[in-house]
Amino acid sequence: MQLELKQRVVSAVILGIAVLLLAWFGGLPFRIFCAILAALIYYEWTTMVQAERRSRPAFLVGWASMGAIMWFIVGNAFAYSTGAILIGAGAVALAARTSGRGPWMGLGVLYAGFSGLALAALRDDTTLGLIGMAFVFAVVWATDILAYFCGRALGGRKLAPKISPGKTWSGAIFGMFGGIAAGTAVALLTLDRGGIWIPILCAVLSVASQVGDLFESWMKRRYAVKDSGRLIPGHGGVMDRVDGLVFAAFAAFLIALVIAGGIPSSSSGSPIAWALLGG
Repeated sequence: MQLELKQRVVSAVILGIAVLLLAWFGGLPFRIFCAILAALIYYEWTTMVQAERRSRPAFLVGWASMGAIMWFIVGNAFAYSTGAILIGAGAVALAARTSGRGPWMGLGVLYAGFSGLALAALRDDTTLGLIGMAFVFAVVWATDILAYFCGRALGGRKLAPKISPGKTWSGAIFGMFGGIAAGTAVALLTLDRGGIWIPILCAVLSVASQVGDLFESWMKRRYAVKDSGRLIPGHGGVMDRVDGLVFAAFAAFLIALVIAGGIPSSSSGSPIAWALLGG
């Protein structure tokens, strides 16, 4: 357990620094990262659900769809990315309908595609986009760290014993308050403003992060796998590391669509920044 924890911490630090550097540069390098991340998530998803073995046509259609999605993400065409994700998910589900796994294979396109799209749209090419990324990182990472260590130290009632036996209500609650504190601190330091909207947004994103963690745990239990992959020491796969982040980013993306009234473009600012400035 100590070795696994050490690997987990080292992997988290290295990956965290790499992602922060890419987020700092933004632009094309970060969009390429988001596209590659989407591809890795989809690879792990298809491996988990045994897509190639169950439906070769759906497997091929899925990767063709992911190729288009990646192209649009890199090209900063978020509206086209959304269309490609929705069309691709439907096409994969139809192609896999004879296997009985159509909805699950189509869901993989949605999950992987929107993971990459939400992060790319969140960062955007503006200073507000960088603030938005820092804000979401702070909420998610503080939630993850506090939930893990407080849950282990305090124990108590299990949060979802049939899905993830190690998670507790104490960890979830302390994780949420840690996310609220970290996100609010970033907002105050960078935007020099407060308001009740910011801690509410932090709480929503913290809960979304924890739901993402539970969803990924549920998927692994459903398909009887310990980890989504083996790429990251101490964490398993890419999905194991970014499950909470992509759910929080997608929640921010949805909030942005409601506030902005449409798919964001690179000239109109970062979704999460709009959400922050709406308070």
